[in-house]
Amino acid sequence: MIFNLRKISLIILTNCLIINVFFGQDKKKWDVNNPELPYKIVEFITSEGTWMNLDVSPDGKLIAFDLLGDIYTMPIAGGKAKPIRTGLAYEVQPRFSPDGKSILFTSDAGGGDNIWVMNNDGKNAKQITKESFRLLNNAVWMPDGDYIVARKHFTSTRSLGAGELWMYHISGGTGVQITSKKNEQQDLNEPSISSDGNYIYFSEEIYPGGYFQYNKDPNNTIFAVKRYNRKTSQIEYITGGTGGACRPQISHDGKTLAFVKRVRTKTVLYLHDLNTGEEWPIYDSLSKDQQEAWTIFGVYTGFAWTPNDDKIVIWANGKINSIDVKKAHSSEIIPFNCNVKQTICEGLRFEQNLNPTTQQANIIRSLRTDPSGTWVVFSALGQIYGKQLPNGKPERLTQDDLFEFEPSFNTQGNKIVYVTWNDTAAGSIRILDLTTKKTTILTSEKGIYREPSFSSDGKSIVYKRELGNDIMGPGYTHKPGIYRMNLSDQVQVFVHEKGDSPVFDSSGQRIYYSTGGQLFGSLNKTFGSFDLNGYDDKTHIKSTYASQYVLSPNGKYIAFVDLHKAYIAALPPSGKTMDLGSGTENFPVKCISKDAGSNLHWSSDSKAVFYTNGPEYFKIDLSDRFDFSGKQADTSFKLPSKGVNINLEYTLEKPNTKFALMNARILTMEKDSIIENGTVLIENNIIKTVDRADQVNVDETYTKISCEGMTIMPGFIDAHAHGNHFIYGITPQKHWPYYANLAYGVTTMHDPSAYGEMVFSNAELIKSGKIVGPRVFSTGTILYGADGDFKAVVNSLDDARSAIRRSKSLGAFSVKSYNQPRREQRQMIIQAAREEKMMVVPEGGSFFYHNMSMINDGHTGIEHNIPVVDLYQDVINTWKASKSGYTPTLIVCYGAINGENYWYQKTNVWEDKKLLNFTPRSVIDSRSRHRTMIPDEEYDNGFIRVSKSCKMLADEGVKVNLGAHGQIQGIGAHWELWMLQMGGLSNYQALRSATSNPAHYLGLDKWIGSVKSGKLADLIILEKNPLEDIKNTSSIKYTMINGHLYDAKDMKELNNSRSKVRTPFYWESTKFAQDFDWHEDGNTRTQCQCGNH
Repeated sequence: MIFNLRKISLIILTNCLIINVFFGQDKKKWDVNNPELPYKIVEFITSEGTWMNLDVSPDGKLIAFDLLGDIYTMPIAGGKAKPIRTGLAYEVQPRFSPDGKSILFTSDAGGGDNIWVMNNDGKNAKQITKESFRLLNNAVWMPDGDYIVARKHFTSTRSLGAGELWMYHISGGTGVQITSKKNEQQDLNEPSISSDGNYIYFSEEIYPGGYFQYNKDPNNTIFAVKRYNRKTSQIEYITGGTGGACRPQISHDGKTLAFVKRVRTKTVLYLHDLNTGEEWPIYDSLSKDQQEAWTIFGVYTGFAWTPNDDKIVIWANGKINSIDVKKAHSSEIIPFNCNVKQTICEGLRFEQNLNPTTQQANIIRSLRTDPSGTWVVFSALGQIYGKQLPNGKPERLTQDDLFEFEPSFNTQGNKIVYVTWNDTAAGSIRILDLTTKKTTILTSEKGIYREPSFSSDGKSIVYKRELGNDIMGPGYTHKPGIYRMNLSDQVQVFVHEKGDSPVFDSSGQRIYYSTGGQLFGSLNKTFGSFDLNGYDDKTHIKSTYASQYVLSPNGKYIAFVDLHKAYIAALPPSGKTMDLGSGTENFPVKCISKDAGSNLHWSSDSKAVFYTNGPEYFKIDLSDRFDFSGKQADTSFKLPSKGVNINLEYTLEKPNTKFALMNARILTMEKDSIIENGTVLIENNIIKTVDRADQVNVDETYTKISCEGMTIMPGFIDAHAHGNHFIYGITPQKHWPYYANLAYGVTTMHDPSAYGEMVFSNAELIKSGKIVGPRVFSTGTILYGADGDFKAVVNSLDDARSAIRRSKSLGAFSVKSYNQPRREQRQMIIQAAREEKMMVVPEGGSFFYHNMSMINDGHTGIEHNIPVVDLYQDVINTWKASKSGYTPTLIVCYGAINGENYWYQKTNVWEDKKLLNFTPRSVIDSRSRHRTMIPDEEYDNGFIRVSKSCKMLADEGVKVNLGAHGQIQGIGAHWELWMLQMGGLSNYQALRSATSNPAHYLGLDKWIGSVKSGKLADLIILEKNPLEDIKNTSSIKYTMINGHLYDAKDMKELNNSRSKVRTPFYWESTKFAQDFDWHEDGNTRTQCQCGNH
């Protein structure tokens, strides 16, 4: 029986229901209706609703509909609706049985979306389908009332997925497949069955390409209506054409098909004569359909014919409408009134400290233990350190002004080989003699060098050379791949074009390698070897998820990482290719890490394996996991929760400067405060004084900057800022996306999908003063709910806790729950995050019902826009009460052409000289020069319509945030801001979305987001007033980040009486670069287009 929180509403309304969290009690089945989260009841009355499905009873007397995940019935004439199915579970898509006695519906009460049935009064509800991954919705009855047909959701490596129609008996079972998905990304949905049961009508995406695409053209054919013949099993095309066709609904007499079609910017209800093929519109004022989005719950809401087929009852524009099918434009509103009770948990939010004196480095890269087992070397903060175990203080091993990465010991332990990087000189391979402290440079050619290691005799090394990319610049080679070098002659010898992580075997006659990448790689991974010339290639292991293979020195065991956790396995000497993974049962495989493991390596005697998780170092003795020696029973071993803390502390860099920004208009963003002629005093990195100029005493110790006629405001905070954080192993000294953002006033970036090692390493480099950049925060690797070598499998609260700890160990204060398919999984992540004081910023995913349940469950906010463009009072009231935020990223608007295309159409982006100062020309030209030209009304029907809903939410107190999605670094944040204003936000409201709102959203508002004494000095100084014209935000004269003042046009630092000139970017360093008025990028490639951000 479902626990109904409404029955104790009087108690909850007096005191918020808080259910104790019992750590470790994870064996009981999770109850979606009663999770261990602090909920409250919110009540209101509404006569309008958002995206409502409905049905008409067979006798024509009742309408059943859903609203905010509850199901109601009411007389067909309208009136007060009766709630028949309520609770925390989200339940939608009611359909009356042929006899009218029962109602099908979609519910997540069992954990995830499945098909349920209940009496027409809401009693005796039972679950029909019981899928845990291939979830179901949009169920309809067969005419006999014994069987149903529903849409089943399939995903692969992309979480969007595709649909199939399946048939189930009303009593349950695993079902029978009716249709097959044609690929993994194009949907099939919205079944409707003829009265005789012979035909099943459905919609299917047929847009060219064979995969889901953004920016689809609704004037083309996106969806078509087809039908399945149950007698012949044949499928035939019914209708589609220009504007597509979706949400088919067959009349009771089987002669006429109603469906939804796009006509330019209108969503229109059409009829189709199944005898003649003639079709015609009857009503053109429906709400906007979702053809351009991905639509696992349907392209339009469910509707119904009345029993005599003379009317269609359908939701549109927040109301229930009765459409006369014999007339054009004939619609009557059927009024309804709902007393709504919503169970809501307030959004997670925890305050962060941005100004400690010191911090611990969490990113420990390429750690290796010396052969004696007494000390380790590793890369952190851009340099190589050594640490005596267990409690020694980490010490730098070199004093070079270079970035140093990927150290590796020789077998004697007296030398390390490593790679370096300098933005001007590029990369090199070096050997450090640990006895003499002498460094030897092995390479004379520029290049991107990676992963060097010694042969067992110490006479050779093997390594990789990589192609260039748009972050590191050119690779200076036409022959990337694995190389070896004899240290006596230091000649580079090409071995093979494929493979990562090359190491010699113990004999020095073969080279082991892996393929398939580590994270965000292929699901066809291998571990193989070839001889020293790249011949006699053998594949020893293949795997779906396993990577980072490390063979033990004696060749008997292998360590690897599988879905974040570390494992060891015995390696049978079969001579055949073996399948390997965490679930392998053919030979012994054991987990050795509780949450995650990286930097795997073996002891020299093959008796122990080492790994790190964040700043902690772990050692696992082989005998602890494999009971071969009889030293310890395997069952007594517990995965360690704590390791040896590397304990590398660094001091947060702060300037030793004092600035007076004088006589400016100051938009403090503290409520509505504006100081028309004010002065701001900054000491080091702190704002000391903000007041009217005549109230501020400026002594001679300050560098005075005249800002007369200018406007000072807080630096922008981009809450959804993908910052090109997908480079492995090495990091440039200047990350151009950071400079582009600072030049355009973005002083804080929150990247909700990144490679954790890179993004948090970069954040530490910025805080320690090693590189220039905005404040960088991130979720790190997303908690992905579909397939991939980086996915997060969450089937229990302990799984969720482990995923949260894994992210937190790297320095995250937020995680991105990314399309975890089941509601219970998302709730578990919320509870685990609450325990660890972490925030959850979920992928919106273009799933309206999931978005609303996320708000109810207390997610910090919703990332990306709600796919339903028009929101009504039901959603607005619920969202307002939840305190969850909203980052709509209009620049990549779901369900419409991306907002960024508006700016490519309206402006000559490629002519922006300032942008070209900080961005590779290839990035700008490829996005902006061949631009799509569309009528403005298409944008009005897209991001501007979404922006109007943002305005409605903002007016009710919902924090709407700027998120530019990394589409074009820097200027993209201004586009996003301007698009928010185009929906009706006042200029000041829009500026809040870029400053105080995201500061609050991310728990940073104690330190940034407004111009206030005591806060950090993150400011921008504009030459023009953005209150007069919002586009004046781009008139940035100076950017101040953490007290450092930069000239925004060239990012020259103004440091009291002296100026620091930045060194050139790679495109400014090519031959004859200064002789052309455009810049060459070199042989580079663009990073990560995986679509999972």
